[in-house]
Amino acid sequence: MLNIHHLELFYHVARHGGIMEAVRNMPYGIQQPAVSGQILQLEADLGLKLFQRRPFKLTDAGQQLFEFVSPFFGNVESVGERIRGGATQTLRMAAPAVVLRDHLPAVLADVRARFPRLRLVLRDAHQPLVEAWLERHEIDLAVTILEGTPVSGLQSETLVQIQPVFLVRKDSPFRSADALLDSLARGSSGDDARPGDPAPSLVTLPANEMLPRLLRGLLAARDLEWPPAIEVNSLDLVETYAASGFGVGLSLALPGGRLQPSLRALPVTAMEPIRVGALWRGKATPLIDALMASFRARARAMA
Repeated sequence: MLNIHHLELFYHVARHGGIMEAVRNMPYGIQQPAVSGQILQLEADLGLKLFQRRPFKLTDAGQQLFEFVSPFFGNVESVGERIRGGATQTLRMAAPAVVLRDHLPAVLADVRARFPRLRLVLRDAHQPLVEAWLERHEIDLAVTILEGTPVSGLQSETLVQIQPVFLVRKDSPFRSADALLDSLARGSSGDDARPGDPAPSLVTLPANEMLPRLLRGLLAARDLEWPPAIEVNSLDLVETYAASGFGVGLSLALPGGRLQPSLRALPVTAMEPIRVGALWRGKATPLIDALMASFRARARAMA
């Protein structure tokens, strides 16, 4: 018989990527030596190594065990809420800051009439993180950029399609995205720049996100290179640094969004519109259904 507490400790270690990380993030206090000793006992009971310590990496056996215990331990809190009668009114959600700030409050105004005891846990996050969080049962719903087919077990729905844009200051010589891209080919800084002048700096999201990857594909097709000068983790920061004169921002023409007065947006029509939508795991709960209905109505109104 495996010790259930040992399995719970292993779940937290695997979820957080190491023993010290688990100790810092677990919902109750426990010291690192105690966790280490009990994980060693679990491995002894199984006769298997569950993870490599430095750098942390699950073994095949550890991955199988984590996939088995994760649905249970990841849902303990929500089960407690359900027993207390509040599960249908609790939601853990991730979305970019601009969605949480500009759109979610209006969506919630509709939903709270039906769920007056609504309790929310909100995370600011972009595309690469949310699927992993959903798989690990750390969130219930995400609004994010959709790319390809979701991993098995995740459901998706497109809400809007959004055009990529370059953000330039209004005093910039660039009047179109094509003019800006042509300037890269000439190695100049604008319509009135001299050949050989340096290209403008690029402000963008991290390289692993979909938007920068699409730009790299567009540049490669034209045999161009434009490495970012500044990488930031939100579209808000892309706009802030572009407005402050640090370079050209790669962003999206967000429905209902308002640019800072010093900026103008240049649609990048050579790039396909990006799908933004919702992701959730398994069958949607009544709360998720209500949120999605409100998101759809808002998306139609903005379109």
